[in-house]
Amino acid sequence: MSSGMMSEKTPFFTVDHRDLSSRARTGTLSLCHGKVTTPVFMPVGTNGTVKALTKDDLVDIGFELILSNTYHLYLRPGTDVISAAGGLHQFMRWNRNILTDSGGFQVFSLAPFRKIRDTGVEFRSHIDGSSHILTPEDVVAIQTVIGSDIQMQLDVCTPWGTTRREAEEAFTITADWLCRAKKAWEEKRDGGYGGALFAIVQGNFFRDLRERSAALVVQAETPGIALGGLSVGEPEEVFREYVAYTTALLPEEKPRYVMGIGTPSYILNAIEQGVDMFDCVLPTRTGRTGRVFTRNGTVSIKKAENRFDFGPIDETCGCKVCREYSRAYLRHLFKTQEILCSMLASFHNLFFLHNLVTEARQAILADRFAAYKRDFLAHYAEDAKEGRE
Repeated sequence: MSSGMMSEKTPFFTVDHRDLSSRARTGTLSLCHGKVTTPVFMPVGTNGTVKALTKDDLVDIGFELILSNTYHLYLRPGTDVISAAGGLHQFMRWNRNILTDSGGFQVFSLAPFRKIRDTGVEFRSHIDGSSHILTPEDVVAIQTVIGSDIQMQLDVCTPWGTTRREAEEAFTITADWLCRAKKAWEEKRDGGYGGALFAIVQGNFFRDLRERSAALVVQAETPGIALGGLSVGEPEEVFREYVAYTTALLPEEKPRYVMGIGTPSYILNAIEQGVDMFDCVLPTRTGRTGRVFTRNGTVSIKKAENRFDFGPIDETCGCKVCREYSRAYLRHLFKTQEILCSMLASFHNLFFLHNLVTEARQAILADRFAAYKRDFLAHYAEDAKEGRE
């Protein structure tokens, strides 16, 4: 499909069905590289690749949308290489959709090496220590070169425990950067760029700041809205509280995106509140350490109890890993440090979450999401930590 703009007659997002038992809903995103059904989990391909998987693996699982990162791609390989390749889709040979994170979180994580100013952010590369300055306009331009089907505004992310003064400063700067990003994005659209811009709600864990931020974001009228400043170290009950509070402030007709969540309880709680999109490095990161998802919770494949277990990771899973390989074999691969273990475990974990979201959509369509969530979590023992990369 062309990377140009979608037809003006095609709605960017439609809500297809609202669950009668919760605030959950299903919908359709109409993007430049095809339609995406929601709720949707996006695998993280930070550097233009989802670690340990090929693009064909992602197609086999059924993903329609993946995430890459502006900060990392800007530093390496650089926009000159991506531009010469014809954009990230061509560079990585992925003909489905790509959402790019603005890099705000990555810059936030480099606290000792960056300075936030009204004009933009100054930082030193984690690769070679070189100095860089990125403005909201720069970030829009970089994502345009990438060819992002959805791009995020540059924002200031603050952690759990931030003081009110710091949260107010971050909110004010993020609001100003949104205005500048939207203007830059509109200019790119006039030039033929077809990707959508998502504004980001900030405000840390102060309800009045969240409300003010949400009001400004709604007023900006971007195609979609992200709930920022969540999954940044807060307790799960606080996460649930602020997801519910923030989504209630947002318009029903816009897609809602929570960044950095990837365990079943967080995903299902977000869906219950009407969140449509989420991503996380967790399924591939834990896969590389030998932890795999099952209906009963995560399992460490390296444990001695799996040495003679010739059954699949999960008896209920229909992925190719569970059909063809045993726990004993995966344990052997892990113990011998074979890369195939990371490949198989990561494939299974992503399949598991894709299947979870597919089942959640089916439950919403049947108006029984609340029961589905309750039944699933009643059997699932969760021990993996949330968090963004």
